[in-house]
Amino acid sequence: MSFVTIPLAIGWPQVVLIAVVILILFGGRKIPELMRGLGSGLKEFKDASKDESAKDEKE
Repeated sequence: MSFVTIPLAIGWPQVVLIAVVILILFGGRKIPELMRGLGSGLKEFKDASKDESAKDEKE
């Protein structure tokens, strides 16, 4: 196995560790607010990209 691919291999223990660290840093109450903000940001991005593609099709 190459040394380049070893750091890129993320398994379930690493995912659990990252989730625990995020939970400790932000707390249980703040995480739903962050996810709502992320979801609304993604929705706005999708809507904006659809508007741009619609403008391009009209031209």
